[in-house]
Amino acid sequence: MRQPTLIILAAGMGSRFGGLKQITPVDPFGHAIIDFSLYDAYRAGFRKVAFIIKHEIEEDFKAFIGRRVEKYFEVQYIYQQLDALPEGYAVPEGRVKPWGTGHAALCAKEAVSGPFAVINADDFYGPTAYTALYDFLSADRPAHEHAIVSYLLRNTVTDSGSVARGICQVENGLLTGVTERLGIEKRGENGAYPDEEGRFVPVAGDVPVSMNCWGFGEDMWRQLSERFPRWLDENLPVNPLKCEYFLPYVVNELIHSGQGSVRVLNCHEAWFGMTYQEDLPSVKAHIAKMRDEGVYPAAMLE
Repeated sequence: MRQPTLIILAAGMGSRFGGLKQITPVDPFGHAIIDFSLYDAYRAGFRKVAFIIKHEIEEDFKAFIGRRVEKYFEVQYIYQQLDALPEGYAVPEGRVKPWGTGHAALCAKEAVSGPFAVINADDFYGPTAYTALYDFLSADRPAHEHAIVSYLLRNTVTDSGSVARGICQVENGLLTGVTERLGIEKRGENGAYPDEEGRFVPVAGDVPVSMNCWGFGEDMWRQLSERFPRWLDENLPVNPLKCEYFLPYVVNELIHSGQGSVRVLNCHEAWFGMTYQEDLPSVKAHIAKMRDEGVYPAAMLE
């Protein structure tokens, strides 16, 4: 059995949320969303975790999260720095924005080997997501076979504002593409996003969406590194300060080029996260309900 690594993207400072949301408590015991993710991952079988962080949050992150889980996981800390670029490339003058999720994962290339999962630190994915990921990644399969845990749109929108979601196109259980839709607003059980003219386009609530919950075979390391310089060549000239190297960009390219496949692992649990400060009460209510149902104990990985 292969031992996959769980890579947790925790470098974002939570600008829309208004604070370091990675360590914001969501229950009376002081646990953050990431604590539930780590508990679920441990129950699923993960024993290796790599945190992608910034040096600016290192001490707070290690004190609040890292040191508590080091007795359960083999832990690595990896730093997403702006100047972590291929040879011959430099950070454009005035750029402060990180390079995106694809770059964040790529920062772990030298430290992590073999298959790996990627999640966001501030998103709650639910226990079955980690079981599905671990079972997929630990099985003996070709290095170019990957997976995505998809969610129903209706289970991922918020009452507090609009969201961006990757709409998944699926055929015979395989992903054929991800289309990013910005500004999706909740419409009862469904959603709607503005087109280029500002007119809202409806989206069915049962459409599968990506929440950046991926399982990658080890060939993804090569795909990420080989495609990054080409992406820089295409995007730096037109948007040097804000272009981002997103994981769905790489996934779409490898699917369309026939260099990889992505199995869709459907998850019908409710995703929730803290995009806005106003989301915090509902997140706490979800957690309290799941505790009442016996899904989580008061003490997890302590």
